Parts: sequence; C-alpha cells; structure tokens
Amino acid sequence: MRKYVYSVIMVLTISIAHAQEPESYRRLIMTKAGDGVINLLTAPLEIPKNIITTTNNNDNVMFGLFGGMVKGVVNTIGRSSVGLVDLITAPIPTKPIVYPIRVWDDFNTDTQYGEIFRTTTNK
Repeated sequence: MRKYVYSVIMVLTISIAHAQEPESYRRLIMTKAGDGVINLLTAPLEIPKNIITTTNNNDNVMFGLFGGMVKGVVNTIGRSSVGLVDLITAPIPTKPIVYPIRVWDDFNTDTQYGEIFRTTTNK
C-alpha cells in the first residue's frame, strides 16, 4: 500500500511541476503515448527487419533466416512490452527505452534497449 501511495505522490508531483508548461508537457504526453501505440502495432515488423539485418551482417542466408527469426521474435516481445509501458506511463515524461524509437526509423540498425524510466529532466 505504501508503494502505491508513493507512486501516486510521484505522479502528482511531476504533473504539478510540469503544469507550468502545459503545452510542452502535453506534447510530451502525446508523443510518448503515440510512440507506445506505434510500437505495439508495429512490433511484428521486427521479424523481417532482423532477418534482413542478420542476413546482411553475416552473408549467410540460412543463419539470417533462423537467427534473424529468433532475434526478431525476441525484439517483437521487447518492443511490444516497451510500447505497453510507454502507453501506461504516458503521464510521466521519460526518455525512450527502445532505440530506434520506431521500427522503421533506422531499418539497418539493431534494436537496442536503454535505461528504463530515465526522466527527461535527468541529464
């Protein structure tokens, strides 16, 4: 129960702190929620992306197909999870967890996951 109260207090504190800048805070919320929805819907694109990048990086079609498929399924689960977390925590302005932010942003780059819940005010 105590953790729940602390979480509510933290969300309210961040909301009040950002109330001074309603337009930029609103933009942050909308961007984060939008990225969450996009990542939930486009997560399956990780499979063909990883098949292509694994094949191109290893010059082996069989390894690219099977290794890329496994890697793609893992990244699909990861990107879906990140999308769900971003959607749920949209009122808390944090930096993106997954890079590239959208699956198509840099199709030749492997998907990477960064620090979780690093707020935009942290440097």
